[in-house]
This record gives sequence, C-alpha cells and structure tokens, in this order.
Amino acid sequence: MKIAASRITAQGQVSVPAEVRRRLGLVPGSTIEWDEEASVVVVRRARQHTSEDVHHVLFPDAPPAARSLAQLKQGIRERMKRRARR
Repeated sequence: MKIAASRITAQGQVSVPAEVRRRLGLVPGSTIEWDEEASVVVVRRARQHTSEDVHHVLFPDAPPAARSLAQLKQGIRERMKRRARR
C-alpha cells in the first residue's frame, strides 16, 4: 500500500512526505535508514540505542570490577600524566 510519493532532486535529495514523518515520528534531525530486503528498498527510522545497548557493547562478558572513588581518581591522574608526556 503506497502511503505517499517523493521526487529526487538533481543533488539526490528526497523530501520525506508529512504523512510518513508523522507515522514514523520523524522530527528535524531524525535519522532514517535505507535497507534492501528481498530486492525491495525499505526506509525506516534509525534505531535509538539505549544505555543498556551501549553497556552490552562495552562489557560483553561481564560488568567491570567495582572500584572505589579513590581508585577511579588515581586512574584518571595516571591517564592524564601519560597524556601530558606525549
């Protein structure tokens, strides 16, 4: 079922019709993805990543070991000293 149609400009730009923006919840600055599925191009709103998604990417096996505030501050000091030596 066709929702709407768009034209491509000479620069390859496409305007997203108002009905499509409304249905997908698109606002200025939103990102859309273009995928090919079984010889059909599908346009969808780009997925928003949650903090849990980011956590699983950073720590795939297990959460990091707990550290005290003093240990964290010491780690930051050491990192800053190494950066200053560059």
